[in-house]
Amino acid sequence: MKYRPVDLAGVRTYPIAERKNKVSIVRDFARPVSAGMSVAALLASLPPQLGAEALNGVIGAVVGAREKGKPVIFAMGAHVIKCGLQPVLKSLIETDVITAVALNGAGSVHDYELSLIGETSEDVGAVLHCGTFGMAEETGRDINRALRAGVARGMGYGEAVGRFIIENGNPHREWSLLATCVERDIPVTVHAALGTDIIHQHPEADGAVIGEATFRDFRLLTSVVADLGEGGVYLNVGSAVLLPEVFLKALSIAQNLGHHVDHFSTANFDMQQHYRPLQNVVKRPTSGKGRGYTITGHHEIMIPLLAAGILDRLGR
Repeated sequence: MKYRPVDLAGVRTYPIAERKNKVSIVRDFARPVSAGMSVAALLASLPPQLGAEALNGVIGAVVGAREKGKPVIFAMGAHVIKCGLQPVLKSLIETDVITAVALNGAGSVHDYELSLIGETSEDVGAVLHCGTFGMAEETGRDINRALRAGVARGMGYGEAVGRFIIENGNPHREWSLLATCVERDIPVTVHAALGTDIIHQHPEADGAVIGEATFRDFRLLTSVVADLGEGGVYLNVGSAVLLPEVFLKALSIAQNLGHHVDHFSTANFDMQQHYRPLQNVVKRPTSGKGRGYTITGHHEIMIPLLAAGILDRLGR
């Protein structure tokens, strides 16, 4: 059977005025950008759609949470610390914007090394095959000793390491998020998976101690999550698997114990969106009356912009 090109003469059209459009100059365009703009003016100039709308939505949610006295939990992967964002995050902690911090195990390692020597993040590829990757004596020795001493004193992982940094007088302790949280008496939790961190390679590592310390922190984080309802905010920044899973279980326990955790906001900040953060942070927890946001971009750009927008709105 032979086919011939269709004849378009019979095609029906209609006036463009009758068409519904998704983008409008009046409604959806950015405003002009000018030299010397304030942070508020810059954020207001962004087109009110897609990522810009989400970013402004997260800023509004955090501002609203603090005005209501509700928690703002900042959960982050280790890459956020390696990006050098401690000064930005400290400004949010010290101005009472971030009210709780959660890290994975690697985050605590980088935080500790920065407090000790002002540097971190070895070249893994260069040393893996000679057997020295992760074998720096002080890192494994100090953190494992801190955990052993902290558990004996009734502390969890985050408080134990943060307090050790302070009491040990680490030379660069002012850059430590763990120490900052301990000094300001806000919850700081570390959620370790055994075998994933370099301190687990060291002779002083004790699985029972590590497990007890991180389990205490899981229960502490659950207590904060239980208070998120009616306006709190949970931010997951750069953790693709571990912290989204921890958050989901903490939320489940809180609901099981009778806490009404609804009508709160979540957001996932990452360079690419992954399955677990989208499901366990953005979608499932907010499927009732909550709101979930996704912000895709580099942490070293997006987190300072987020912080500036929040502090500007709060006037701090």
